[in-house]
This record gives sequence, C-alpha cells and structure tokens, in this order.
Amino acid sequence: MTDLLIIGAGLSGLLAGVWARRQGLRTRIAATGLGATHWHAGTIDALGYLPGEDAPVRSPFAALTRLTAARPGHPYALTGEAGLREALAAFRALLDELGLPYGGAANPDENLLLPSPAGAPRPVYLAPAAQLAGDMSRPEPYLLVGFQALRDFYPTVIAENLTKLGFRSRAEFLPIELITDRRDFSTIDLARAMDSADLSRLANALKRVAAPGERIGLPAILGLRRHGQIIAALREAVGAPIFEIPTLPPSVPGLRLTTVLREHFERDLHGRLDLGMTVIDFRAEAGRVTWVASRASARPVRHRARRFLLATGGILGGGFHSEPRGRVWETIFDLPLTAPQKRSRWFRPDFLAPEGHPVFRGGVRVGPDFRPLTLAGEPAFENLWAAGNLLADSDPISERSLEGVAIATALAAVTSLIKTDV
Repeated sequence: MTDLLIIGAGLSGLLAGVWARRQGLRTRIAATGLGATHWHAGTIDALGYLPGEDAPVRSPFAALTRLTAARPGHPYALTGEAGLREALAAFRALLDELGLPYGGAANPDENLLLPSPAGAPRPVYLAPAAQLAGDMSRPEPYLLVGFQALRDFYPTVIAENLTKLGFRSRAEFLPIELITDRRDFSTIDLARAMDSADLSRLANALKRVAAPGERIGLPAILGLRRHGQIIAALREAVGAPIFEIPTLPPSVPGLRLTTVLREHFERDLHGRLDLGMTVIDFRAEAGRVTWVASRASARPVRHRARRFLLATGGILGGGFHSEPRGRVWETIFDLPLTAPQKRSRWFRPDFLAPEGHPVFRGGVRVGPDFRPLTLAGEPAFENLWAAGNLLADSDPISERSLEGVAIATALAAVTSLIKTDV
C-alpha cells in the first residue's frame, strides 16, 4: 500500500514528494495539473512585504516577529525562524544537486532586489543563478536586450523605469531570426529553440550592441534542457555579465523548476505522479481517511494510502471553491476555513490595499504538527496533513511569501507525518 498520497503537484506537493521518497516512504502524487509554479518567476520569495507596509523587507528573518505578531496563525508562526531557514537551505542544496543552482544576497539574512518585468524592484530571497547578475546592489549599468516580434518582454519600459529609479539603463532590440524563423511563438517555444540554436550568432550580436562595463539583461528564454550550458557559453563568448529577467507568464524559469523536481521524483526516486486526476471525494472511518476518490469517465476511482497530505493551493490553486453569495469551502474534505463567508467581506475597498484582501488570507487552520483542525481545535483526521498556500492566515501574494510558505510547510509536514505512527 502507498505510505503517502499527496494531493496537489505544485511546489509544496512536488517538494513533499521528493522529501518523503528520500526518507523511504512509498509516495504517490495525484493532481489535476502541475500547479502554478510555471506561472511564477522561478524565484523564491520568503517574505518581501509586511502587512500594510509599502517598503520592501530587507531581512525576512528579522521581520518574522512582526509578521507573526500581526498574524499569529501564520504558517511561519508554526515553522519558526529555524524551520524556515532549514527548509530554504534544504531547497537550495537540493537544486544544487539537480543542476539548477539558486543563490541569494551576499548577506544570507537579506533579500535581493531584482528588476521585475516592468523594471520595478522585486524583493526575493533566492533566485536562479541565471538571474543573480541583475542584483540592484551591483554597480554595472543595465543593457536590456529584447527581440523584435517578441511579445511579453518590453526592454524599453524596463530601462525607462530603472532610469527613473536612478540606475543607468538603456534598451536595444535584436532580430528574432537569431533564435527562430517562426512567426508565431511563445517564450516557451523560444527557450526550446535556444536548446539547439547557434549561440555564436547571438553572442556576436550581443557584443555589437553592448558597451564596455554593461551587464546584459535578456528575457528568460535561455534554454530549457541546456539552460546551464547556454548561459555559461554566452557569458564567456560575450565577456559580460548576462542575466535573465522573467517575462509575463508562462514562466520559463518556473517551468525549469517544475521539470527538474518532477523528473527527480519520478525518474530518480521512482515516485508515482498521476496528473489529470482531480480528487473529489473521500471516506473516513474511526477518525482516519481510508480513501480518496478521483473523477473518472464512468465512476470515481478510489485511492488508498496510510497517510494523506493536502497541498491543493487554496483559492488560487483550485483547492477552495466559492459561490456568489459568499460561501467558500475546501473542495475535498470540507475542512473548516477561516475565509469570510460573506461576499461583502471578501475584499477591501482599495484593490491595491497593501494589507491585502481577507479572502486571500482565509484557509485551513492546522496544529503544530500540520494536521488540519476542526472548529473545536482538534485534528480533523488522524492521518491527514496539509501544507502550502491553502493554510490560513497568510496572504502570499501581498506578502511575497508564496514559495517560502510552500517550501517551509512542505518540509515541516513531511517531518511531522514521518514521526507519527499511523
């Protein structure tokens, strides 16, 4: 029998699967799709903003006390600073091992500031190595290079906004024929084309437009399978720091992250990943989940396991449903949610309110062991755990804590369920 069935294949689900398999658990992941990681920038946000504040957080660890004082049920209040540090270090070590290295600021307690796709400062804790030369603390001027006919990347806008912030910046455009002869393409198509492109043509074109001392920002299209070799070859050939800036979704850096985690789980660790499997029902006996059922063409298919981990991503990931009158509910186990159950209380009047919106803070309340709780504060089921951005009291978009919460709670939940004799 399966030791652990994980429901959800986003960042939390994939990392939980990897960590569980590495501890010897027979692990299976069931999910509708691969989550939203390939829509994100591929960076790891631990904590970028405190609730209600406009200035970015310098040190996510130093800010934890203020965050958890304002939101005592926040997932970071459960993991603590030590748990967050341990999880981020484990993530970084894992990605180094898998050949997709991540790095951070020179001071490991601090965030980096990287240029966003609009040229705004973007606080992140860890970034793929290919994005690190964009660090706004570096002295080199920026050269933002786009490609004619490439949608979703606007180097002129980025350069103008960086200039307004006091950074020396300019933009150039190169022919798209340096990469592909296609006339209809996405950034994913370009990244695939780069895997087999003649890099000497692109390198020579970059050398012609770059001035001495500039660092070159390119759209995040520098390969999928051969990404590391491509960026290293370009940096050597051009003789300048080259870095990627994420484009509008879909995200090539996010797809790289998803791909290496999925392949490690399935190919290297021999875990089982079933996509297109929407879990819709369950059965419990004597306080234990005995099976969950997924939608099928004829009748639901049942899946049994000793332990279950819910990592469906909440309202943004499809783990919660809502109705026009304001009811919000968890879709599989009908777990109690902290989300407002009146539509008039979902949102604040200001769409861009720095403190975020109540509906996005609502979620599943868990205990210190990451088992979901009933309204009475007792574990809902003996063998059910939860992790990721379905947890209550965090607003990962406004806090810029999406990936940090996913990583820290995945490790904490797996650690807890391994210790629990069920």
